[in-house]
Amino acid sequence: MNDLSSVKQLDADLIVVGGTPGGIMAAIAAARRGLSVLILERNQHVGGLPANGLGATDISTRGVAAGLFKDFTQRILRHYTETYGADSEQVEMCSDGFHFEPSVGEKVLLSMLSEHASVRVLLRRQFDALAENLEMVHGAITALSVTNLETGERETYAAPGFVDATYEGDLAAASGVPFATRREGIDDYLEPRAGVLYQPWGGTPGEGSTGEGDDVIQAYNFRLCITDRPENRVPFPKPETYQREDYASIVEDLKANRWAGEYVYEKEWDGIGRITNIVWLPNGKTDANNQHLAWVSTDLPEENYPWPEADWAWRDRFQQRLQDYTLGLFWFLQNDPEVPESFQVNAQRFGLAADEYTDNGNFPRQVYVREGRRIWGEYTFLAHDAIPTTPGGRPPVHPDSITASHYPIDSHAVRKREPGRCHLDGFLSHMTKPYTVPYGVMVPRRVDNLWVPVAISASHLGFGTLRMEPCWMAMGEAAGLAAALAQELTLPNRSVPVSHLQGALVGCGAQLIHFEGLAENDPAYAALQILGVRGAFPQWAVALDEDVPPGELEHWAQIAGVPAPASAVGLTRREALVLIGETLGLPAAVSPAQTVSA
Repeated sequence: MNDLSSVKQLDADLIVVGGTPGGIMAAIAAARRGLSVLILERNQHVGGLPANGLGATDISTRGVAAGLFKDFTQRILRHYTETYGADSEQVEMCSDGFHFEPSVGEKVLLSMLSEHASVRVLLRRQFDALAENLEMVHGAITALSVTNLETGERETYAAPGFVDATYEGDLAAASGVPFATRREGIDDYLEPRAGVLYQPWGGTPGEGSTGEGDDVIQAYNFRLCITDRPENRVPFPKPETYQREDYASIVEDLKANRWAGEYVYEKEWDGIGRITNIVWLPNGKTDANNQHLAWVSTDLPEENYPWPEADWAWRDRFQQRLQDYTLGLFWFLQNDPEVPESFQVNAQRFGLAADEYTDNGNFPRQVYVREGRRIWGEYTFLAHDAIPTTPGGRPPVHPDSITASHYPIDSHAVRKREPGRCHLDGFLSHMTKPYTVPYGVMVPRRVDNLWVPVAISASHLGFGTLRMEPCWMAMGEAAGLAAALAQELTLPNRSVPVSHLQGALVGCGAQLIHFEGLAENDPAYAALQILGVRGAFPQWAVALDEDVPPGELEHWAQIAGVPAPASAVGLTRREALVLIGETLGLPAAVSPAQTVSA
């Protein structure tokens, strides 16, 4: 590691590399705790994928939405309500704030940042994952250097704490944190659907599925904002690098009515929906993703393999290739003479949204990096951590949980179409239930003052459920609070008292474990969260209005490590939990929207 001798003073209490939603939430959480924060972002815009086309929020149980992520969705809903009216089509299409246009996602994230004067954002600052760009002393980062892409000059910034919020894990890698990129095999962790897998969507593994591990990366794409409204529609241009062979096999699939699964969706299936999975957003726009029932769609497998460890010059070249491939795909669907006419007519309804990405040719500015590096942390999250241990029960409950989350274990393809296979290798989904995420997944080995809430410690399949933006936002919030506590207590990242962190999180309305029907403003919320992750309530719902049965209050107190109240006679579970919470010194739970920045 270099001696960055130009460093003369601290530039912030915390430096966040990457203006992704995870990084933004880390900055806000740290600022609320009193830290000054500097965000360094390579692009001209912050916001990551929610500002670049991922407008259909990937979350299976909306009840796990809490903390700053819930604040985000509530602001989305408020934007559409105040702009168009409570009874408007836009409010209906925003789906309680979980569906939004890219420009609205960016606007809301910027508004959240603007409320914190102690957070500075520097755009067009490129961090290259090289040891020479860091100064480290006794296992801690003290300073880093970035390139100002506007001036070409090298700039150095110092802080006592750092957050790597990049999708790739660049800062962690440069600091010497070990990481993985490979796809583990079934023999590694005995995870369901691990390794080489050919499985029709909705079916069972087919021929060629060996379960072997290998060095591959799941495919990337762009989440497209397209529209069928003529007044806001820009035609898909034919790229200069157009290669018809990239798409030619689609023709026979369309003519033979062939798909890579055991069922089809009715909506849009007779048209462009066969090639891109469309979710409608407000104002006639879409989040158009890869179609998991197609062999050829907006994903571009194999060609992205180098991305996680590549330099930015290579990444920029791949981004251009992926953009050209994507535009070429839609041009092919709309214009190729071999494409059936009825399909062409439907495809020609759509174009890029003219009022999105107006400084980038109406095309998303950022690749959907589904998986980059995965650090080796204090805990490695596996598929087993998201799957119930008994039928109808919970997945394993982690006492050091920092958030609840829920999404299927999901991976996109790792290889292009192969003759005779029922689907693309690695394309899978496996059901889960709401689970808990331990603190150790974002605490890297070897570095004492770094938190990594995006390129977290997980197997390929474990990462496949954690890698959703709501979970990254929640982990970012926890990272910001943990960084603040580490400085308050003068402790390294792995020694931050998890009980302190959990108390701070529930005090901000975050969720450590999911209970059905439990609201953050319930007086028992904080105590139920803390006792829940310690195993006191294995069930999915707690009857808070019922009287406390004999011995239950004493059991809770024992789990909490506090003296039992003198008597539970006449108390409901809610009232008893409030007493336990008061004894623990837990703060009253508040919604992030009610928290005022210092």
